Amino acid sequence: MTKSPTTKGSQVGRFYKQLLGPILSKDGGFDAEDMTQIALSTLKQASLHRKWPVISSLLGEISEDLQRQDERLEQRLFGCHFKNPVGLAAGFDKDGVAAGIWDHFGFGFAELGTVTWHAQAGNPRPRLFRLSAEQASLNRMGFNNKGAAEMLRTLDKQLLPKPGERAAIIGLNLGKSKVTSLEEAPDDYASSLQVLAPLADYVVINVSSPNTPGLRDLQNTVQLRRLIERLRRLEGCPPLLVKIAPDLDNNSIDGLARVAFEEGLAGVIAVNTSINRLGLENRVIHKTGLSLKEETGGLSGAPLRARAVEVIRRLRAVAGKELPLIGVGGIDSPEAAWERLAAGASLLQIYTGWIFQGPALVPLILEGLLTQLDRHGFRDISEAIGSEVPWT
Repeated sequence: MTKSPTTKGSQVGRFYKQLLGPILSKDGGFDAEDMTQIALSTLKQASLHRKWPVISSLLGEISEDLQRQDERLEQRLFGCHFKNPVGLAAGFDKDGVAAGIWDHFGFGFAELGTVTWHAQAGNPRPRLFRLSAEQASLNRMGFNNKGAAEMLRTLDKQLLPKPGERAAIIGLNLGKSKVTSLEEAPDDYASSLQVLAPLADYVVINVSSPNTPGLRDLQNTVQLRRLIERLRRLEGCPPLLVKIAPDLDNNSIDGLARVAFEEGLAGVIAVNTSINRLGLENRVIHKTGLSLKEETGGLSGAPLRARAVEVIRRLRAVAGKELPLIGVGGIDSPEAAWERLAAGASLLQIYTGWIFQGPALVPLILEGLLTQLDRHGFRDISEAIGSEVPWT
């Protein structure tokens, strides 16, 4: 049964809207990356000291407000028990500083990273921009992170339960270091995986960010097979997934689906940010004065919704029902979440929508999914996946 009634609302969500709503309603003002860093600094301390009485009590109140527990939302996929299908997408907690507390915000899983073998500063600032009217953002962060070895130390300090014993599943998203050539990429990914594998419930091969030169060439089926084979040779390799771009043509998507199925990957995450401006070519970035067609970086948020659904449907049609898919991109409402599940995604990830809508988005989505299960007579979430039943 649900932990709390759907009429409860969210006190945390209301506070978030009151505090940050005015900032998020316009492109200018407080810098988007600075806001992220302030939030992560606070979350880091909360995760490190989550057993201190005051912090533990506060996290308990947040859990009561944001978590929704119902057996109908649970799934077991690639050896992992997901308490609900909504996860935090990679890109927010790049270094894993808040790994110990994401379940308190209602998430069934959280994906940390992208992390690279070599620490790197990323691209020059400014590199993260709000597009408030469109509920979207543009980023060209460039895999800024402290490196795999430092992530290991960060996670160790938080004294996380072992994989399989956590309140929320933890995935690790791995990328190629900018200084590493494509020829040496498999060894670069393998170095990160070898260090971090014992802490991961699953691992994602990120070959689709538009902000590392040449990275998307690894989506080529020959290159991807080579990369997968290298990682599989590591002892204790966790379930492997691959994250793909929305900008691939249909033939490339079909090829990737076949590789994923033939290589026995645990799943595919669709999609990453887009270099396609999706009708917003002339939209001007407030901070730079340049239009989107003149700016580099990946577009995320609501404009990606239609294309992300198309890619999920394409993957499902080619790979069949056996390959788990994780849908991400433009999920900012219960209806968008249901649409992605009905198209064939087993799990969902949110990021940009979560920033704009606030923490209340997670319970709102979960409540919406439960309502749809009831209306359509589905016994659990697995029956809805790929059903193409519309939101009602």
